[in-house]
Amino acid sequence: MKFLGKCYCLLLAVSLTSVTTAADTWPQFRGPTGQGIASGSGPLKWSKDAGIAWKVPLAAQGWSSPVIADGKIVLTGSRKDGDTTVLVAFALDVATGKKLWEVDLFQPTAEETSAMHGKNSLASSTPIIADGIAYVHFGHMGTAALRLVDGEVVWKKQVSYKPMHGNGGSPIIVGDLLVVNADAEIDPTIVAFHRKEGSIAWRTPREQEVRSKFSFSTPLVVETDGRTEILSAGSGMIGAYAPEDGRLLWKATYGEGYSVVPRPVVADGMAYVATGYNVPKLIAIRLGDATGDVTKSHIEWEVTRRMPKTPSMIATGGQILVLDDTGTLTSLDAKSGKPVWNEKLPGNFSASPILAGEILYAVTEDGVCYVVKISPDGAKIQFETDLAERSLASPILLDGALYLRTESHLWKITGE
Repeated sequence: MKFLGKCYCLLLAVSLTSVTTAADTWPQFRGPTGQGIASGSGPLKWSKDAGIAWKVPLAAQGWSSPVIADGKIVLTGSRKDGDTTVLVAFALDVATGKKLWEVDLFQPTAEETSAMHGKNSLASSTPIIADGIAYVHFGHMGTAALRLVDGEVVWKKQVSYKPMHGNGGSPIIVGDLLVVNADAEIDPTIVAFHRKEGSIAWRTPREQEVRSKFSFSTPLVVETDGRTEILSAGSGMIGAYAPEDGRLLWKATYGEGYSVVPRPVVADGMAYVATGYNVPKLIAIRLGDATGDVTKSHIEWEVTRRMPKTPSMIATGGQILVLDDTGTLTSLDAKSGKPVWNEKLPGNFSASPILAGEILYAVTEDGVCYVVKISPDGAKIQFETDLAERSLASPILLDGALYLRTESHLWKITGE
């Protein structure tokens, strides 16, 4: 599709600063670019009984999305052994769904697992794979690095803090660092681990005064003016941080926005950031020539109608595709923020959609899957099917197959 080409190349340039990927990998949350863009094409029609390569039960529960490299699917989850909660990582074979290894990593206390939101899980952070290592993150309950080939633990580390409603943001890689948002109920920070052995390289406080400090977003690495920056959205602000020491390079503020979940997206020298509850906004920030507080100088536009609290956006061909939590899919003009079109997808959404060429895949919280054809002028539902199982994990697409985690299963969908 012609209008998608330019944007995909720009997003790929973003991803090269963080995770170098092969064509047969989906190494992190939202894919090779971290932006919800998949290469190739995917299935166009299936049901819970047809077009399924395999469907395997998952004993460990969670809403982390699968990641894939070297023929292995890596997931995280939690299970109960009597009164003990165990946090695990496990790998499945891409071709068959057969379990290859499973490793018990942490046994959090009852206090550490308490007060979790009904839509959350103990394993909501998506792993990330690089250089033969799978990095898994359970927020305040622990972070670990495992060998992809056999699951052998390279290191484990726990950075304690007090969460609100559990954890959600996923880790990223920039150079020799593994970086996570730790936007806790009090004293929110951003934490960087040395990838090799798990020691803390730096820990930077948010230092943004807001009433509600907790958030769940995933950072994004970008190159701006020849400088590598970590874009990290939290309550009341998004900041750009220096990988070498964690110092704040610039920030843009957005009032009392909190519980920020969507991952930022970047295209054509602009960053697009969702601002969370109570009135969700989408703001466009001009990148480059930024230092200090750039709220007044670099925010180009903001939109408040039909903006997401949970699903992440997609930037493509001069459009920003936005799926709000109630199912309104909107295209915004990337330069002006003006709405171009909208289409209603029945259902409620927490998972982030993905785009492959002109086809968008979106999954409701009840497990209804939509295949939607996207163009500059509109969107049209091509197919829908109900998998009859709750789903809050974001789908992934690789080598023509759609992988979807539901409440009790992982599906590999190849189509009829």
